[in-house]
Amino acid sequence: MQSALYVSLSAQVAMEKRLATIAHNVANIATGGFRADEVKFEELLTRAGKDPVSFSSSGQNYISRQAGPLNKTDNPLDVAIQGGAWFAYRGPSGPVYTRDGRFNMNENGDLVTVDGSNVLDSGGAPITLDPTLGPPVIGRDGTITQGDNQVGILGLFNLDSRSKLSRFGNSGVVSSIPGEVVQDFMSNGIQQGYSEGSNVNPVLEMTKMIALQRNFESAASTIQESESTLMDAIRTLGPSS
Repeated sequence: MQSALYVSLSAQVAMEKRLATIAHNVANIATGGFRADEVKFEELLTRAGKDPVSFSSSGQNYISRQAGPLNKTDNPLDVAIQGGAWFAYRGPSGPVYTRDGRFNMNENGDLVTVDGSNVLDSGGAPITLDPTLGPPVIGRDGTITQGDNQVGILGLFNLDSRSKLSRFGNSGVVSSIPGEVVQDFMSNGIQQGYSEGSNVNPVLEMTKMIALQRNFESAASTIQESESTLMDAIRTLGPSS
C-alpha cells in the first residue's frame, strides 16, 4: 500500500475544505455582524500495515464567536453589543441569534432586522415602537424609551459554549441550546449609535490562503513522487519481454 499517496490525498481534501472556508470568510468581510467559519481537524490512525499511518480528517466547521469591530454610525436604531451576548429575531422555526444590530422600523412601527424579521424582546416577543414619538433611546440594559414612555426592552441572550451553532442567512445563527436572557449588564451591554462589523481578519485570511496554496503544492509533489516510485518498482519488478 502506498501510504504516502493516501496520506497526501487526505491532506489535499482537508486543505480544499479549508480553502473554501477562507473564500467564504473573505466574501463576507463587509457583512455586518458576520461570524467567520473555522475548521477543526483531527488525526486518523490506521494499522493496515506493520506500522500505524496517520491521516488527516476532512475537518469539521464551526462558527467563531470572536467579536467584530464597532463602527460609529450615530443612527438611533443601530445598536452594538459589548460582551459576548446576542440579539434575537423571529425565525421560521424559533429564535435566530445575531450580532448585527442594524435595525429599522417598518410602517407598522415594528423593530426589524435589515431583512425585515421581527426583533425580539427579553421575553421572546416582537418589539413595536411608536412612529409618532420620535427616535428611541436605548439603554445599556436594552430598555427602549420614547419621550417619557418605556416602550420595550431589547433582548440580549447568552449562548451556551457547548451549543452547536448553525448558520441562518448572512449573519444569523441557530443554536442547538436555547439562549438564556442576560441578567448581568456589567459584562454585557448595548451601545446605541454603533454597529458591529464582520469579525473576519482579511490579512490573517490571506496569509492562511497563501500558506494553504504552498501546502497544497507540497502535497501534490509528494503524490507525484509516490506515483513515480510505484511506476519504477513496476518496471523493475515486472516480467522482462
